Amino acid sequence: MHKRKAISTVLTTMIIVVASVVLATGVVLYGTSTFQNKANNQALTTTGIQLWIDKTGSSGWAWGAADFRNSGDKILSVDQLTVHGQAVPFQNWYADTNQTRVTVSNLQWALNYTSMKVSPNSPNGELNNGTAVGVAAPNGCTNTSGKLIMQLGSVSQNPTLCLTSQNGPVSLYPGQRGIVYFKVQQNLLTSLDASSPVSIALYAGQSGSPIEVTAAAR
Repeated sequence: MHKRKAISTVLTTMIIVVASVVLATGVVLYGTSTFQNKANNQALTTTGIQLWIDKTGSSGWAWGAADFRNSGDKILSVDQLTVHGQAVPFQNWYADTNQTRVTVSNLQWALNYTSMKVSPNSPNGELNNGTAVGVAAPNGCTNTSGKLIMQLGSVSQNPTLCLTSQNGPVSLYPGQRGIVYFKVQQNLLTSLDASSPVSIALYAGQSGSPIEVTAAAR
């Protein structure tokens, strides 16, 4: 008879218990990680999109505007704006994200159009400020180049907007709102596109999708 060494019953039980604890911990950590990834969603809501094309048909300029809101629970950066799949340069974005001015009421109001400066007065296709019709610039906002002063409704109804030309993505904390006016690249749209659907999209990373908008001739 030869003696053989074997793992004791106590040691075997301990190994099984430890293995069970490690496995259970792994399952819990995986579940927690998955839950956190799903909970921390990045979401961008875009509404009220408008598009206006110069009706003279000779300038090739067009302007658009949109409301947007961070409807997720992570800070996001609106980093792309496209028209017919073509990216609009940041310097053509005029945005206001001041929550005192971009109120819920302003976000629900129809985005308006003033008038377009076209050649020979303004070969750059600039949009006239609301100050041209007697709207005063809001406090802390100077009526200078690179600014658009816009009034949605009346002053008694909504705060006056101060939209500033951008040089990069527009950041928003969860729940924050923004309004952007943008100048479309010259000759991307013509007067023939008026009354036709045009694809416009705002993106924040992977969040966002194209929306069909009917262009108006102005």
